[in-house]
Amino acid sequence: MADEQIPRGIIDTSVVIDLEHVPAGDLPAELAVSAVPWPNSRQAPTRHPIRTSARRQDRLQRAEATFEPLPVDANVARAYGRIYAAVSGTGRKARGARPLDLVIAATALASDLPLYTRNPGDFRGTESLIGIVTLAPAT
Repeated sequence: MADEQIPRGIIDTSVVIDLEHVPAGDLPAELAVSAVPWPNSRQAPTRHPIRTSARRQDRLQRAEATFEPLPVDANVARAYGRIYAAVSGTGRKARGARPLDLVIAATALASDLPLYTRNPGDFRGTESLIGIVTLAPAT
């Protein structure tokens, strides 16, 4: 019997926060996360009204309890150099939260996994290196 490949993918911060609102059929069977969404999303909920921030923070904490994140290791560091060069080649600068997004992309590259996101613009310039799967925004 041949080994069956289980579809896998990395979900970024935007998906982690809204995971309960993403139709299961839009996601791979096995989800992975980079260790990066946790510090990245600590700042994201505070950019929203208090009520929204509390809901987002609750979702984040439940997701944190669910996932064992992929480490940011030497392979990710090497992949980051390739990701950074690709993005810089488009004329984009790494500012604000973008460096953390690029580490998430580097984790996908190092793991040879597609990246699932609600914000594909955050990863513009990386498409030649990783598969980007755009999920519809939460309604």
